Amino acid sequence: MLLNTKLITGFVAIALTGISVLKPFSNENYFDLDTKKSAVLVIESPGKEIYLDFCIQCHGANGKGDSKNFPPLDASDWLKNKRTESIAAVKFGQNGEIMVNKIKYNNAMPAMGLSNQEVADVMNYIMTSWSNKQSKIVTESEVAAIKK
Repeated sequence: MLLNTKLITGFVAIALTGISVLKPFSNENYFDLDTKKSAVLVIESPGKEIYLDFCIQCHGANGKGDSKNFPPLDASDWLKNKRTESIAAVKFGQNGEIMVNKIKYNNAMPAMGLSNQEVADVMNYIMTSWSNKQSKIVTESEVAAIKK
């Protein structure tokens, strides 16, 4: 009886072990990355953190601004049509009147002290968030080329 119990226990242990190592490289153990989504996530993730640290206080979690003092970033014609000026505003700050979606804003946005890469990252986050669908990414070299 003891021998039968040991044999049964041994067979069960071998069977269970065999199940776990039988197909260690099967497709069920891995998942295929959607490379397009992965690229967007790589672009967005550092920029989102920067946005949360520096921009959300004025432009809001939804990028809508407040329609009085702080312009919207979501669906902003200024971001879409004035790419260089938008990058310069993030890099150097913005003073003076600007027109965004036919509304005048005349407030100051201080320079945040971001590196060229951080400016590119946050611009890419903004330009691909909410309803913004720009596909041309901002690069560190593009930001570096913009002078005050």
